[in-house]
Amino acid sequence: MRRVTAIDEAARVIRDGGVVAIPTDTLYGLAADPFNRDAVQRIFTIKGRPADRAVPLVAADVDQIVTHLGSLPSIGSRLASRFWPGPLTLVIAAPETLATSVSGGRGRVGVRVPAHDVTRQLCRACGRPLTATSANRSGEAAPANPDEVARALGEEIDLLLDAGPTPGGPPSTIVDVGGKEPRLLRAGAIAWDEVRACARRA
Repeated sequence: MRRVTAIDEAARVIRDGGVVAIPTDTLYGLAADPFNRDAVQRIFTIKGRPADRAVPLVAADVDQIVTHLGSLPSIGSRLASRFWPGPLTLVIAAPETLATSVSGGRGRVGVRVPAHDVTRQLCRACGRPLTATSANRSGEAAPANPDEVARALGEEIDLLLDAGPTPGGPPSTIVDVGGKEPRLLRAGAIAWDEVRACARRA
């Protein structure tokens, strides 16, 4: 594993099918091209992640999500306008072009626009959303410090994009927006009451 601060270098490794540890507005995550099945499979192998566990994505902005994943439902658009960039993951229909394992075989995928400049710049440099599952082995604590990532996964990932410690704290709140009402899948950094209040202000 190499440790770098250059976004362009990290983007090149990802475009070539590699796995890179990256900062987000919560914790460090593992980034790969979600449309590259081999790259996504490496993430599952590195983490020891069960095949039925979906992998969340991050994107540069809403336009990038629409271009590569499809339009957000109306509730999703309202929530995105209110909480993005930020730690709210919206679960939407997954396009057929996405690696099947990203959705855990369920045909749905979680995505967000994070409040971290480096993450968004990297997505922009790669020209597409990226995976962002936490940079740890399944069952272990998710790291907010790049030194922790290097110690735990340094021999298995291709690159560590070091932007210093991330804010840490709770992970993103995950909400399914595929129905008439939003559905909480995981409590997190944004309170569910705030999400519901926003969704009701149609």
